[in-house]
Amino acid sequence: MPPEVIRRTLDLAGVDVGVIEITGGDGPQLTVLSGVHGCEYASMAGVRTWARTLESRELRGRVRAVPVLNMSAFRARSPFVVPEDGKNLNRCFPGNPSGTLADRLAHATFTELIQGADAVVDAHCGDLVEALEPFTLYEAGPAQDRARQLAFAYGLGYVIRQEPGPDRAVGGTTSSAAAQIGVPAITAEAGGCGLVEQAAVDLHVRGLDRVLAQLGMTDEGPAVQDRAEPEVLTRFLWLRCADEGWWEPAVTVGDKVAEGQLLGSVNSIDGARTQEIISAPAAGVMMFMTSSPAVAADGLLLGLGAR
Repeated sequence: MPPEVIRRTLDLAGVDVGVIEITGGDGPQLTVLSGVHGCEYASMAGVRTWARTLESRELRGRVRAVPVLNMSAFRARSPFVVPEDGKNLNRCFPGNPSGTLADRLAHATFTELIQGADAVVDAHCGDLVEALEPFTLYEAGPAQDRARQLAFAYGLGYVIRQEPGPDRAVGGTTSSAAAQIGVPAITAEAGGCGLVEQAAVDLHVRGLDRVLAQLGMTDEGPAVQDRAEPEVLTRFLWLRCADEGWWEPAVTVGDKVAEGQLLGSVNSIDGARTQEIISAPAAGVMMFMTSSPAVAADGLLLGLGAR
């Protein structure tokens, strides 16, 4: 019989967030988040589409799906940051109930939606000025084996295992906070530049179906069975510029590059001089790149996945 579907508004630190709850028979509890960043529309569209498909399917367990978590950034069309405090929400987990809005929203999301889940998927894509090659990221830690299974199941071309240490690209994410309490979690990225492209939406819908099957919440179908092994990367290197200027990349996302290869340059606004040459610190794959020529001092230029 079809599952029970409830749409409700959850008060998370004073932010009204829409949650879709789909409950079937006995089984695991899966939390699916999207819209942690306010302009990552392809992943939001993927979760919205996928949640509707569950309404007529047999389901074992319970899904809680959040199409848009960061509502203030969504309304303001604010890429990367919460407009009220200028913080990146996905650097604030597990949050702080006494902090600014991003801290409080992270804490409420962590306590209400991540704690107690059997698995977490945080669906992302490239924001308004970010081109991206599809990949899935999971964290080293006590739940890493189960998280790796989910990352492989999602079916994107690359899987990155992020480890603690000085070279770590980013912390304070949903998946890292979940990993710290032993909840298997992945961050799945497909789509970019603030576009709702059907191919990227389909990657998220198919990936979420594969996660359901991996958890035993649905039976496997042809789309679940038909997947190639991803390429595994173990280092995620984020490169920044020293000063503001005009960013001119020499490569594109998905390119495989050699150590020392030219990746681009940051030039003066008037075009008269080259301020900085950006070269690959290691051999790897271009996972994401700032697609706008406008970059600030210490601005993020690109992410390189390396073995």
